[in-house]
Amino acid sequence: MKNCIIGQSGGPTAVINASLCGVAAKALNSEKIGKVYGAINGIQGVFNENFIDMSTILKDDEAIELMKTTPASYLGSCRYKLPKLDADRKAYEQIFEVFNKYNIGYFFYIGGNDSMDTVDKLSRYAAETGYDISIIGVPKTIDNDLMETDHTPGFGSAAKYIATSLREIGLDSDVYDLYSVTIIEIMGRNAGWLTASSVLARDEHYKAPHLIYLPEGEFEDEKFFRDIKALNDKGIKNVVVAVSEGIKYKDGTYVCESASSGLTDTFGHKCLSGTAKVLEDMVRTKLGYKARGIELNVGQRCGAHFTSLTDIEESFAVGQAAVSEAENGGTGKMMIYVRESNNPYKISIESRDIKNIANGEKIIPQSWIVNGNDVSSEMIEYISPLVEGQPKLRYKNGLPVYLKR
Repeated sequence: MKNCIIGQSGGPTAVINASLCGVAAKALNSEKIGKVYGAINGIQGVFNENFIDMSTILKDDEAIELMKTTPASYLGSCRYKLPKLDADRKAYEQIFEVFNKYNIGYFFYIGGNDSMDTVDKLSRYAAETGYDISIIGVPKTIDNDLMETDHTPGFGSAAKYIATSLREIGLDSDVYDLYSVTIIEIMGRNAGWLTASSVLARDEHYKAPHLIYLPEGEFEDEKFFRDIKALNDKGIKNVVVAVSEGIKYKDGTYVCESASSGLTDTFGHKCLSGTAKVLEDMVRTKLGYKARGIELNVGQRCGAHFTSLTDIEESFAVGQAAVSEAENGGTGKMMIYVRESNNPYKISIESRDIKNIANGEKIIPQSWIVNGNDVSSEMIEYISPLVEGQPKLRYKNGLPVYLKR
């Protein structure tokens, strides 16, 4: 029997451990898989042979249920980019030496776009060298920007956190009889799914956010001011605005660049922050209104107290499906959700070739963007089922209990 390694990579989510549970629990009960290792800090844990025996963690159903509702990456994470195969093969040789040493025949990597790049490269190296191993990507990202899949594990819970926060902020902003603008900055570099999810805060009683700006559009300062004044003319004094951190001008310049450091991350992406602050200063200077910029920041991905039960259950299921795919000989694949119906909501889980997913990016269709400052009813219908349900959390002394390594 071959053994397996599970790794987690990239930015965590509130449900990434549900996927870890799905993979580990299924693998531990598999008749084809021997030992089940967790790699500490993703692919870097493989390099360092820093492993944990998952059978010592998931000892019973109680441990599984507790881990499923624990936010952040239980195994730790990394932001390591493998070199191109034709540029440097030493890293691959080292990884596969470790695989061989530990008799690894299954490798599951839970992550987003950059993590799927790792799955793609390792799969191609294994194919080139004839190494017998099943390498499967398990999707994870609050950004919801992975190709092929209807949505991604982690997005529904982040959407629920954002919509709830926007509703509460909207109530708070409306207590004073004066002109004000509250700008909430939400994660999203090139894909505005998270910011679009703020629309769920609205219903017949709650009207905020009044304006929604996404990176898929072109931001204009003067149109922004006109949009605010148009709401004022309708009797709305306290305007709440949801903006993606990655909104940009027509020339491609990010709105936040005047306030950001200019630094880039491990993968060469510009570090974005300060969009809400820039717009706050603009409103105060141009309109003379009370203005406040709020950055939701990492709460979007670790707010387990707002987790979607649908998201947890689907994340666990996609982890289990990954093991089934590997047991059946699949490799070089990523598991995906296929939406079969919306009313009633129903999905199935399938696999797709990783080469068609890695380094791609799913953005919002232009037809779902309205007037450059709102989203359509199709967007609401798409996101709404993903935030349904509330998991039962364990509490101690009034606070939730999570699993800590």
